[in-house]
Amino acid sequence: MTTGVGLRERACSGGAGAGSGITVLKVGGASVGCIELGDEPTVVVHGAGPQISEEMARRGLEPQFVNGRRVTTPEVLAIVRESFAAVNAALCESIGPRAVPLFGDQLGLAARHVPELGLVGDPLPCAPAPLVGALLAGLVPVVAPLARGPLNVNADEMASALAVGLGADRISFLTDVPGVYLDGELIDTIAAARAETMIEDGVFEGGIVPKLLAAAHAARHGVAADIGVTAVAA
Repeated sequence: MTTGVGLRERACSGGAGAGSGITVLKVGGASVGCIELGDEPTVVVHGAGPQISEEMARRGLEPQFVNGRRVTTPEVLAIVRESFAAVNAALCESIGPRAVPLFGDQLGLAARHVPELGLVGDPLPCAPAPLVGALLAGLVPVVAPLARGPLNVNADEMASALAVGLGADRISFLTDVPGVYLDGELIDTIAAARAETMIEDGVFEGGIVPKLLAAAHAARHGVAADIGVTAVAA
């Protein structure tokens, strides 16, 4: 495990590169209770897609997505926060006493507003002091992906932004599928540039799109990235 001083210097610098010892683990709302943590400093970023959609359906609201990203109205944002709170609590209980519940907007996470998606933002790389402090104390930050505004942020993109900002060694996307499928076959690796081109060409659609883009972004900034068993290489 990295020393406290090394972690502090790398995390606060915002520079990417191997050696920080940090792992960022992105957990989908459907994967709560399925995570296993090692000894390395770990940040968990979670979504709550199934829970949000279920609650919206219960209230008679039709979900809208653009390239896998949820359109967020003020009414939907309230549901998003409630769902994040429930998933965050469940994850913290699953992880145990080392878990620290954190909401991105309370951490001061910044994002560029995306008006066409409503109250949604594109996250900026960062290393918030409370999160770094938790890592230095040997704790596991469990982050709900909201940004200042507040703005709803795609959890995959938030995980990637934190991985880059912290200079993490690795980012891993835990999903309810084993990895990335291409032409019906599970693939071992895909280059970031190829993934981005194939997304532009419409080869990939739906929820895998933001995961691939987020993994490609992290890989290009020196963070080893994987989606299940599929490595996304720079």
